[in-house]
Amino acid sequence: MSCAMVNLYSSSLTSLQLYEHALQCLHNGDYQQAVTLFEQVIEAEPNRSAGWYLGLAHLLQGQEEEAQMIWLMAIAEADSEEADLWTGELLQILHSEAEQREPAVSEPTEDEAPVKEQDIQQEQLAWLIRRHIYEIAPQDVTNLLKLVQRSLRLNRFQPDDLVDLGLIEQLQTEPYPDVDTGLLFQVLKDLLQQVPLAPQVADLTEACLPYVQDPTPIVDLLLPVASKLHEVRRNKGLAYRYADMCMRLDGDRADVVNQLCCICQDDRRYTEGIELARRYYDKCNTIIEKIVGNALLLRGLMNTGTHWQEAEAVLHRQTELFQTLIADDEGNVDRFFDVSVICTPLFFYPYFEDNPRVNRTLQNQVAALYLKGLQGYLEKHVEDYQPYPQAPLVRSPEHKKLRIGYLSRFFYRHSIGWLCRWLFEHYDRDRFDVYAYFIQLTDLDDFSKQWFVSKATRSCSFDGDNLGIAKAIREDEIDILVDLDSITSYCTCGVMALKPAPIQVTWLGLDASGLPNIDYFLADPYVLPDDAQEYYAEKIWRLPDTYIGVDGFEVGVPTLRRDELGIPDDAVVYLSGQFAYKRHPEMVQLQLQILSQVPNSYLLIKGLGDEQSIQRLFEQAAEKAGVSRDRLRFLPRDRNEETHRANVAIADVVLDTYPYNGATTTLETLWLGIPLVTRVGEQFPARNSYTMMVNAGLTEGIAWTNEEYVEWGVRLGRDANLRQQVTQKLWRSRQTSTLWNGKQFTRNVEAAYEQMWERYQEKREE
Repeated sequence: MSCAMVNLYSSSLTSLQLYEHALQCLHNGDYQQAVTLFEQVIEAEPNRSAGWYLGLAHLLQGQEEEAQMIWLMAIAEADSEEADLWTGELLQILHSEAEQREPAVSEPTEDEAPVKEQDIQQEQLAWLIRRHIYEIAPQDVTNLLKLVQRSLRLNRFQPDDLVDLGLIEQLQTEPYPDVDTGLLFQVLKDLLQQVPLAPQVADLTEACLPYVQDPTPIVDLLLPVASKLHEVRRNKGLAYRYADMCMRLDGDRADVVNQLCCICQDDRRYTEGIELARRYYDKCNTIIEKIVGNALLLRGLMNTGTHWQEAEAVLHRQTELFQTLIADDEGNVDRFFDVSVICTPLFFYPYFEDNPRVNRTLQNQVAALYLKGLQGYLEKHVEDYQPYPQAPLVRSPEHKKLRIGYLSRFFYRHSIGWLCRWLFEHYDRDRFDVYAYFIQLTDLDDFSKQWFVSKATRSCSFDGDNLGIAKAIREDEIDILVDLDSITSYCTCGVMALKPAPIQVTWLGLDASGLPNIDYFLADPYVLPDDAQEYYAEKIWRLPDTYIGVDGFEVGVPTLRRDELGIPDDAVVYLSGQFAYKRHPEMVQLQLQILSQVPNSYLLIKGLGDEQSIQRLFEQAAEKAGVSRDRLRFLPRDRNEETHRANVAIADVVLDTYPYNGATTTLETLWLGIPLVTRVGEQFPARNSYTMMVNAGLTEGIAWTNEEYVEWGVRLGRDANLRQQVTQKLWRSRQTSTLWNGKQFTRNVEAAYEQMWERYQEKREE
């Protein structure tokens, strides 16, 4: 009998029959008819169950106040002993009705059918019922979890719900409540997938730890979250929390120690990062593991800027490990190892010594070893991908212009982003299509959108595996792929090793990677010595004049004043602003020698590193040089790059680092018209400032020995007229030098691309 027919014959039906038909109407969605029938049941004879369902029928029509009033009035009739029993009856009905409207929990699939509107409506009703269960029984953890689950599915969830609903507090209350741990960790998984940046989710995760019986699946869930927050979202604080939880759950897992160590080192938790690196190295067994573990320790030591003696011993061990790897590889054609082995483990060599012939030879050998293993792996295990030149060149009919792809994880307010943006600004749209590939960068800021997304022919953000990225680049038919990161990014380096483009170029981010399948390394007449090709695996392509050109830099409002720093107006102010690992102790001592020979001079020290340790390093050097500590000023970091540049103008002279020079910092200094003292070496990082100064028309401040470095520092400090002459040269160079002409520099780079393509075509036709 239909719900519509029931009312006609209701007078002839028993109360039980009316009750059953009322339930049928309720479950068929005819809520108003259900209300009428339940009222008749109650009128015929008292029936608590009918009262509970009557309130539910009102609730499902959106009449929430009526529903609450019916339930409250019914329970008010109970005595103190009956009230809990009757409330339990109501809750049992509400739980059952909510569950009937909730979909079965299952893992989503790629071909999953779209959710029907009817199903969404039922879920909304389930959410509504659970919300009212919460009003009646706010301590029901199972209901709270399912309420959060429904909120996530219906896009109603707000992170503060976890606090406002009291879920975190309930889970933390001892004795701990009985919890369906399967449901608990499924909800946690859903939250981590949808709102990983919410600190409230981290609070909930903390509250879940006492309920963990087997740590393995939970660590497997949390560790990738920590990694993504660290590498992609760049949220080191939250990343640390999740990695630390993993450590507490299973501190014996090497991957957990590794992840927490990396986060600590990047989050300036220097001591903890070093101790974790030692702990990780002790867990290493294979030669590959030891290379990675040793590099992690080296990184931790170098980040402080002060552990140079121990770091040198660790670097020596690193070389021995590499030599063992190379020797062991003879005849081992099946060895395949992670791309990270050619990144961090090789990164710090140029910070210790200026010896490119030895260090680059080692880097080339290790990179070739990695590539050999990768190619063997691809041949055996990957059927749907071949790197160039094995893969045939494919160019669709609409592919008319030369397609240039730029690959980087630093297309934001980072040195690479600040410098490479001018190629996107000035590229010739009639001759080139430019593609911007954002690696491990999904949350794009305004800078990224303004300078790269809006100007590129096409832009794409990747947060996947290297092979998947390479396949996507291949599908875009990129002709020349430009690597902006070199070994500073595992992912970028790994993609380049897969050679998704017929021509591959490394530029800007660092010295070349040494990968044999990188065709060219962009340089200029000065940044590499004439014989450098002898120890480079890549073909060196020397651009005219300079390997970098910019239109300038945005400068903000300064926040530093001499009087506020206790520096007299007539004093000579030197500035050294660099990362800690660029502060080689020998150069620190030379800088203090300069200070000792220039009366009424002060040295400002600024940059990332262990601030207390850096301060001790400079104070000890000052004591050795006979310089009062009162002439040193240690500056905090500025809030943004524009303010940083404005504050550089407080200096009369900037003192560069060696054997690893500044790059972006040098360009900024020269743009501001401030004299700079640099020490020139043989390796690429020791000649950055040299090429920039030469292109700006300077010889003043360029030193080829330590003695000359001190001499130039003293001379520029003592001679105000000389400083003024340098400043005038720098101002004039803004109008004449390619260094300050991003458009001309772009034309030079584009000419190089066209010549590279011509050579490639000629070689194919041979």
